[in-house]
Amino acid sequence: MSELLTERSARIVAARKLTRRFGRDAAGLFLAEGRQAVVEALADPDGVREVFATEAAADTHRALLGEVAVPVRLVTEKAAAALSETVTPQGLVAVCSMRDVGLEHLTRRPPRLSVALAELADPGNAGTILRTADACGAGAVVFGAGSADPYGGKAVRASAGSVFHVDVVRGAPLEDVVPALQAAGVTVLAADGGGEVALDAIGDVLAGPVVWLFGNEARGVPRDLAARADARVRIPMRGRAESLNLAAAAAICLYATQLAQG
Repeated sequence: MSELLTERSARIVAARKLTRRFGRDAAGLFLAEGRQAVVEALADPDGVREVFATEAAADTHRALLGEVAVPVRLVTEKAAAALSETVTPQGLVAVCSMRDVGLEHLTRRPPRLSVALAELADPGNAGTILRTADACGAGAVVFGAGSADPYGGKAVRASAGSVFHVDVVRGAPLEDVVPALQAAGVTVLAADGGGEVALDAIGDVLAGPVVWLFGNEARGVPRDLAARADARVRIPMRGRAESLNLAAAAAICLYATQLAQG
């Protein structure tokens, strides 16, 4: 392990830039904080540049850190706080390479299930949907242009490590993505509270390959984009709730697809 680094050390100053989207995009790197995220990151050690740990965290996670093939650098508590976006830093942070793939990766061999996000604003929802997509067997999540960054601290934490399990496409113009996937034989379904087809009535369509299109938390899928989908799908609701929030709706749609795909 290296000597103790402070918040003024060059490595910490450089890593701190990764707490901002501009810095992440410039470096092609992001931060993963906490044991769960670091464990998942280290499952692919080629994607991890280095790990920062406070003395307390290094002691707590001695078994984990003693087996890694990447540099583990001891840092002060202040340095760890400088790299954290939480109120109570965990003192364990990995510097990871971004895991983006190009759209051609999806169109060449489409997953049976994938997700596309149109103008999704909240990074917590970005991470939660990544986690749900992973749990339901999705192979990829496409973050359309203008959507939250899945590599931001809040999104990475909300994904609970799932950002390391699925392919990520970022900044994609969805008006081009939708027809490209359709040309590759993928059915595009837009989640829409006013959709003409009910989720429990679309039958064998969910057997895949399918991409679910989810929109902005307040506005939903843009109307012109929804019109390009093969179907606009609503979730039947028997109670008196006006609507579901985005994360809940995504979970229902993806779970229904998982069941249909066996």
